Amino acid sequence: MTIEIQTLAEWEKAGDPDMLSVVIPAHNEEGHIADTVRSLVDALIAAEIVHEILVVNDNSVDQTEEVLKQLAKELPSMRYVNNPPPNGFGFAVRSGLALFAGDTVAVVMADGSDSPHDVVTLYRKIQEGYDCAFGSRFVRGGKVEDYPWPKLILNRLGNLLISCLFLFRYNDITNAFKMYRRRVIAGLQPLLAYHFNLTVELPLKAIVRGYSYCVVPNTWRNRKEGISKFKIREMGSRYLFVIFYCLIEKWLSRDDYRDNHHLYRDKLQVWHR
Repeated sequence: MTIEIQTLAEWEKAGDPDMLSVVIPAHNEEGHIADTVRSLVDALIAAEIVHEILVVNDNSVDQTEEVLKQLAKELPSMRYVNNPPPNGFGFAVRSGLALFAGDTVAVVMADGSDSPHDVVTLYRKIQEGYDCAFGSRFVRGGKVEDYPWPKLILNRLGNLLISCLFLFRYNDITNAFKMYRRRVIAGLQPLLAYHFNLTVELPLKAIVRGYSYCVVPNTWRNRKEGISKFKIREMGSRYLFVIFYCLIEKWLSRDDYRDNHHLYRDKLQVWHR
């Protein structure tokens, strides 16, 4: 990846103020990615939302890139980039967050587990003035389908722990389905997580640093084919690291990192791995 050095203010200003970007990390998703992208494009066009779909091909060894090449020819609003090694969910999302062109960005899973109509709903909440819109599968109107019971139990226990530690009522912080304004992504730098724990770092930092957010019910459906990239044993300690890092910031930083956009003119923005 080319390293571009600029101030955070310059990077933030570069976003198209009327565009929604959807970042999709994809590793070996030849069986899902075409349907996922097409359904998103259809929903966003129907809602008359100016958008781009940015797929990050995360070192796939199947036919994912060939599918993406064809999609890029068919769909003017879709583009893709290749994420350099090593592969991993967090690496891919970080690449997408460095390169998206809009003023708002959503992270959506490549396997079709997230509903395109929920993307539209989150964006409407952003248009109301919120800095962030967070999906929740476990509030009234939310739904999960075919969620493996062991993961579901760990999910609920983990989210209960987080909500108790941080003293908020949001009950699905580990849900990757979220949307942020560009200014928020700038304000969350530097990012620490390189794996699935990035899904926790982004919203926790946003909340701790004082950005406004709303919670929207969303539907999650388990993948129909392929293998989930999430590995419970590998992620436990990494989640705890991010959780306690953000907790220390919340209680000991004396608000030093809260939405200090007046500092961005002099702060360099370097997208590092």
